[in-house]
Amino acid sequence: MGLEIKIPAVGESITEVTIAKWLKKDGETVKRDEVIAELESDKATFELPAETDGVLSIRVAEGETIGIGTTIAEIGGNGVASAPAAAPAAASTSAPAADPISKGEENPQASNQSGYGGSQAGSANTPTAPATGGAASGGGATVEMKIPAVGESITEVTVSKWLKEDGAQVQRDEIIAELESDKATFELPAEGSGTLRHAAKEGETIGIGATIARIEGGSGASAPAAAPAAAPAASQAAPAAAAAPASSSTSYATGTPSPAAGKILGEKGINPADVQGSGRDGRITKEDAQNAQARPAAPAPAAAPASAPAKAAPAQEAPAASGNRNVRRERMSNLRKTVARRLVSVKNETAMLTTFNEVNMQPIMDLRNKFKDKFKEKHSVGLGFMSFFTKAVCVALKEWPAVNAQIDGTDIVYNDFCDISIAVSAPKGLVVPVIRNAEELSFDGIEKEIVRLATLARDNKLTIEQMTGGTFTITNGGVFGSMMSTPIINAPQSAILGMHNIVQRPIAENGQVVIRPMMYLALSYDHRIIDGRESVSFLVRVKELLEDPTRLLLGV
Repeated sequence: MGLEIKIPAVGESITEVTIAKWLKKDGETVKRDEVIAELESDKATFELPAETDGVLSIRVAEGETIGIGTTIAEIGGNGVASAPAAAPAAASTSAPAADPISKGEENPQASNQSGYGGSQAGSANTPTAPATGGAASGGGATVEMKIPAVGESITEVTVSKWLKEDGAQVQRDEIIAELESDKATFELPAEGSGTLRHAAKEGETIGIGATIARIEGGSGASAPAAAPAAAPAASQAAPAAAAAPASSSTSYATGTPSPAAGKILGEKGINPADVQGSGRDGRITKEDAQNAQARPAAPAPAAAPASAPAKAAPAQEAPAASGNRNVRRERMSNLRKTVARRLVSVKNETAMLTTFNEVNMQPIMDLRNKFKDKFKEKHSVGLGFMSFFTKAVCVALKEWPAVNAQIDGTDIVYNDFCDISIAVSAPKGLVVPVIRNAEELSFDGIEKEIVRLATLARDNKLTIEQMTGGTFTITNGGVFGSMMSTPIINAPQSAILGMHNIVQRPIAENGQVVIRPMMYLALSYDHRIIDGRESVSFLVRVKELLEDPTRLLLGV
């Protein structure tokens, strides 16, 4: 066998990655340290280098999501692919090696080395599938299939249903089983082609990473292999052998609904036999069940002509729909799935509340207009609004430390520093890089750090370390035209400040109505740790500092 290439650990909280792109083709010769694939997690994109020289054999298709530690490819040494290398080993096996070969079911490694030497030894010691025999298994390597990581908090799954029987021939990527956790149901695809051997019973609960099945090398179907063996026995076997190919168009999954589809059909009162499955081997998917409609009670055959006019009515109404009705379905990215999971978790696990205020942006705008050219000339960076808000937030966090704290179990962790997370809209979704020790940075230091992190985010080059560890978040929906919103806390933080668009509005100032550029501010906070007095006082302090920016320079 060649060198197995496994998914490396890329971060403490990352349990799975997606094969974003294979940069080398299957069967192509690669060099050591040459980048062969791009891996994508819910936080960043990584490059996977080759660990040795040789011929690349890809095991996992592009776009699949797999767990850390899973083998995704194999590199055959000395420029020879691993699959062809196994054939000479099997051919050179001598007859006296029959005893260890016959124990191949108990020791997969012995099966790989011996190649199941002869058909008699294989069939005599494989009572579960006597028709396949050793010859049907072929000389390929045995693939051990293990339970993949399906979620950060999921440690075990239940084998809900085997879709392929023990000893059945399966093809790569064919769905062989359904796994069920306490949160969802998953389908398990075959990781290779060959003969399936179950290692867990239906209904059994097993842990993540445990072996659930083995796929013995070989791609021949078991029915054709059995036909030649049965032919000398009796001439009556010929009709049965001829009928076997006809039944190969259907499988165990044909017409069978998935658990989710079965639940939907049950609620609608629809018989699965009345639904046409669009999944693999004709399996009824969740989408098939959602689109299915209950059939009306079947009338007597004689009444069929009478019901014809009633059925013609919908056909006449169909042309009423006009225009493009195209529907596109795209796979949700890991980043989007993680953002969705975290936001729902925050809504369910925190006592989130939002308080509002407004700020007159005229003083800051006047200050920017006066010094922005000299500022850019001296510091080579523009003077934006974000540096004013960041400085104001840091001052207010020092005065109200609970807003800068977080809950850890039964403890409250107070941070004496300000690591400010800045929400940035990247091509693949929302990310929040962190400005470390923002309280110690000057205006130009903050602006330069914001530009640096925003550039990395838009180029998809942010690292996990650059996006973790923030103590407070600022998000600016105003750049997209948002007038007011209630931002969701960025866990495990306890508060987030939302900026919005600047609108010219009439306000009362010194007893007179004047027009000023006004912005609404929103502070969402966790009421378990931050009281109303602290949240409102924090936001009022930010408002004071922004409406009189000289306070930021004088520290008052």
